[in-house]
Amino acid sequence: MIYLDNSATTPIDPEVKDAMLPYLTEEYGNPSSKYYILAENARKAVEESREKIARLINADPDEIIFTSCASESNNMIIKGVADYKKYVENKGNHIITSVTEHKSVLRPCKFLAGYEDALTNKERNRLKPGKKVERKIDRGYEVSFLPVNGYGQVEADVLENAIKSTTTLVSLIWGNNEIGTLNPIIDLAALCKSKGVLFHSDATQILGKVKIDVKDVPVDFLSFSAHKLYGPKGIGACYIRKGNYGLKPAMTALIHGGSQEDGYRAGTHCVHNIVGFGKAAEIALRDMDSYLPKIMELEKQFKDALKNANPNVEFNGHTEQKIPGVISVTIPGVNNELLIKKIKDSVAISTGSACSADEPSYVLAAIDRGNTTRNTVRISLTKNTTNNILAEFIKILETEFA
Repeated sequence: MIYLDNSATTPIDPEVKDAMLPYLTEEYGNPSSKYYILAENARKAVEESREKIARLINADPDEIIFTSCASESNNMIIKGVADYKKYVENKGNHIITSVTEHKSVLRPCKFLAGYEDALTNKERNRLKPGKKVERKIDRGYEVSFLPVNGYGQVEADVLENAIKSTTTLVSLIWGNNEIGTLNPIIDLAALCKSKGVLFHSDATQILGKVKIDVKDVPVDFLSFSAHKLYGPKGIGACYIRKGNYGLKPAMTALIHGGSQEDGYRAGTHCVHNIVGFGKAAEIALRDMDSYLPKIMELEKQFKDALKNANPNVEFNGHTEQKIPGVISVTIPGVNNELLIKKIKDSVAISTGSACSADEPSYVLAAIDRGNTTRNTVRISLTKNTTNNILAEFIKILETEFA
């Protein structure tokens, strides 16, 4: 199988698997238990992993909070900050995001804005096919969904004009999961800081692909998932910056229960997955300087070869300010779903985001490329991709172009 859908998920690195195995067998203690050796070993493993992830982004270990995935991290931050700012601090009710965010940012923002299907699943099934009933519920929040430029970036002046005295949080993706474009996060975060507004970025796609130093980037919150970093599925994290006196921002917990994760996120730690995430972060910090130039060179060679095979192909998003190895390409005259189904036994690529597989791309629509949705595929490379793999893939595509 030629696997080129790494933006959906990456394979687990063998070193990660080896690090995880003992915590699936011998080391099965609960890190929240006390005193006995199995619990102490589990607690130590969790904290060591927290330190490894912190080192990857130059944060302090206690600024890393474990969750089940980046989608949970996004929901926890957006809903938690919005709720606390509005109902506890009475500071405001306005949130800003963009039209090209991942669904795990768009949907909680739309939920807070009051957009919700009025029917339960059972009631919806009684409707005629295609009939849709929606209502807007006043939850007391206002949300602005900012437009993007032709590359898929939010421009600083657009953000500045949207910020109001009631704005409490801005959430803008760092690297787009469909087209790979990078937002100018340093500028956007600095603008929010100058206005006294908290700033969150979904950094899921860039962890291990773009260097992050939170000492230089004034973000308040970041979200991650391990399975985009050659780690396991089912584990994520968020970065929460400490402010004055070492205190982190207050927000309402998404999951109430025990006091795990500084009270932000209750629940027994998934130790083996946390260990896997930590090991993946350790490997990324160790190897990024060697594998990133390789991925960028492979991307250039692949694009050139694809253009030679079919001069009509067009690449979407920014050509330079982008995630290495994420390629959105429009192939005129080729239906993406038919192509993917035809080559599915030998090649894995996607039409776009795995969370929007059955829908037209709202990202392409936002950059005025909506008419290309059915002709566009996403190809994503990794540190394990080789010239031979891409050459074989080009040969397969050439038979489809003929």
